[in-house]
Amino acid sequence: MSELENRKPAFATCVATKIGQASGLVQKLAQPWLTQLVLRLALSVPFWRSGILKWHGFLQLNDTAVDLFTDVFQLHLPGGPYPFPAPAVVAFLSACGEVGFPVLLVLGFGTRFAALGLFLMTCTIELTVPDGWPIHITWAAMALGIAAWGPGAISIDHLLSRAVKRS
Repeated sequence: MSELENRKPAFATCVATKIGQASGLVQKLAQPWLTQLVLRLALSVPFWRSGILKWHGFLQLNDTAVDLFTDVFQLHLPGGPYPFPAPAVVAFLSACGEVGFPVLLVLGFGTRFAALGLFLMTCTIELTVPDGWPIHITWAAMALGIAAWGPGAISIDHLLSRAVKRS
């Protein structure tokens, strides 16, 4: 056997070892609690930013928010598009959800409920802005991940769960 042929198994073993070490390092860095926290924060940002722009004061929507749901936004359903029913009510509920659900997510309180709420909002947004699907599917995936695996260890939900188990 030539010297080159003898080196092939050693090289393959070295590469496999390095890949295994790198994989272990990534696994140590990407802890579930950190992943869940980052997912919650990442999903909160776009909804919070959109929602905070709709308010003029405490429980007072600005005129633009209502105008959007009255004149601009429409549901793109078969045979449509159709206007939103009760646009002032839908605008108010949307603005509440866009501000309330992100707060719950950041705190990790009622997390699965908040994630489900943002998932349903994302579905409605997709029906309103169908060309936005590349970002909407990302929001949907984050919301479903949070709903499926929960808030993680850095959350009020986790603290409450531990307190209930102890009592």
